[in-house]
Amino acid sequence: MKERGQSQVQAGQPSVDERYTQWKSLVPVLYDWLANHNLVWPSLSCRWGPQLHQATYKNSQRLYLSEQTDGSVPNTLVIATCEVVKPRVAAAEHISQFNEEARSPFVKKFKTIIHPGEVNRIRELPQNSKIVATHTDSPDVLIWDVDSQPNRQASLGAADSRPDLVLTGHKDNAEFALAMSPSAPFVLSGGKDKCVLLWSIQDHIASISEPSSSKQSKSLASHSEKSNSPSIGARGVYKGHKDTVEDVQFCPSNAQEFCSVGDDSCLILWDARAGNEPAVKVEKAHNADLHCVDWNPHDENLILTGSADNSVRMFDRRNPISNGVGSPVHKFEGHTASVLCVQWCPDKASVFGSAAEDGYLNVWDHEKVGKSVGRRNSPPAPSGLFFQHAGHRDKVVDFHWNSFDPWTIVSVSDDGESTGGGGTLQIWRMSDLIYRPEDEVLAELEKFRSHIISCENK
Repeated sequence: MKERGQSQVQAGQPSVDERYTQWKSLVPVLYDWLANHNLVWPSLSCRWGPQLHQATYKNSQRLYLSEQTDGSVPNTLVIATCEVVKPRVAAAEHISQFNEEARSPFVKKFKTIIHPGEVNRIRELPQNSKIVATHTDSPDVLIWDVDSQPNRQASLGAADSRPDLVLTGHKDNAEFALAMSPSAPFVLSGGKDKCVLLWSIQDHIASISEPSSSKQSKSLASHSEKSNSPSIGARGVYKGHKDTVEDVQFCPSNAQEFCSVGDDSCLILWDARAGNEPAVKVEKAHNADLHCVDWNPHDENLILTGSADNSVRMFDRRNPISNGVGSPVHKFEGHTASVLCVQWCPDKASVFGSAAEDGYLNVWDHEKVGKSVGRRNSPPAPSGLFFQHAGHRDKVVDFHWNSFDPWTIVSVSDDGESTGGGGTLQIWRMSDLIYRPEDEVLAELEKFRSHIISCENK
């Protein structure tokens, strides 16, 4: 991917304003909950953090995002607190009456870290929810303990916050490809040097996780020192790509197995136990640069890829190649611009989302492939597509399913081209009538019909 964020206008498509107005009118029907949060500065990444508190009608949860500024103030990594409304609690009036120019009362900034450069990607460590990794326009990966980092004021001339650890080894900028393993404290990165690098941060995580108050005081004090952050080199360098590595992902159950995609149109599977050469190299996985990849946590044979050819493809790692090139199980073609992010749903094994420069976040179910979905007198939807989130008015650069709150997504768009700057953060949950089994939905609707008829007869 040579450049990110170049929106494409398709002939015959409705304008952004027309599409958005139509979508907004349908919000009370399509969504169980939606919160719209206007951002002064764009954010290229958004991630759910740990759940903080549970209550009767809503839960409190950490949320990570960034502020990509124009240089008048520093770039920042933002730690926010988000109140997530529970299913079937929000009223239709509430979710439909929001102001695009306002900030949602459900999202509150908790802490600001002054980041050395733009935050291109954020990833959280599953084994320790206060540890976050970030990528910027440099060869290094930065590791942050968000609990011990002091809250900073992002004013002009303010010094950068000091990372708790720096992961070194790339020979050129590593801007986007970043992952943390669900099964071990391992970090994976890819960059313009065409390499994939693997680090273990086990020892460092153990040292900063000591519970004593003296340890915490020492950690906090160290941030004011001018000495360099501690750093560690990679435990493995993996070479097989012929162009920039754009995204990486671990196998959900094994930190020694991982995959990567890049601007060479290749998907590569790696096994660190077998050495530094590709275990499987899928040439021409797409017809253009590959931007993103995700590995199914429910079925480890299935891997998703997204590309500048506007498609999402699903590969079975047992048989990903045919006649020397990529042979996907299925091609999902519903976007009209480059796909920037794909992620499997944690709540159903066959469901995943994809976000693109066309401003849509599509939700797919590969079990619905081949089953026609569409309104009467309208063309059928793309095969497998069952929900389309159209609340963003420009390219959707990132999204993340919430593992604590089923079917809830946070998504962020860079609105620079369509609205004159800034970005939009949205937290939303589609109506469960959309994804629940058809027989359940019909039975529930029948109860409503019976209730309405009985009320009319009184």
